[in-house]
Amino acid sequence: MRFLFRTLAIFDVFAIVIIGMQLYNITKNFDEKILLSEKIQAILMYPMFVLIIAGAIGLFFLKRYGFILYYIQFPFRLYLFIFTLGFITLIPEALENYEDKWPEILKKVCFVAEVVRLYLTIRGHQQLRQD
Repeated sequence: MRFLFRTLAIFDVFAIVIIGMQLYNITKNFDEKILLSEKIQAILMYPMFVLIIAGAIGLFFLKRYGFILYYIQFPFRLYLFIFTLGFITLIPEALENYEDKWPEILKKVCFVAEVVRLYLTIRGHQQLRQD
């Protein structure tokens, strides 16, 4: 389990890098957002950035707060499309494959992977509490 949680923490580091790039664009273009839902998503990205950093550190060192922060993050990750394996959505773009079918397929894969991660986190957290 220790290896799994450290791997998930490393995947969160990838997410932090991608979110950092998004935060730069959000900050630069915030005035252009018209819809209230877009503004709420943009504002929620900032605390999520901090939560993911703290959660990744806690998860890497198997601290209790790392698990708790992930449980708090989970609904917001789904709402904001911040997935553990979210970087795989960039693969078609890196391969210069711009077909419209790949982003939707990969988002579904990321969604399922996030639910699996929640399940594994709960099971691992239970196992660590028993030890």
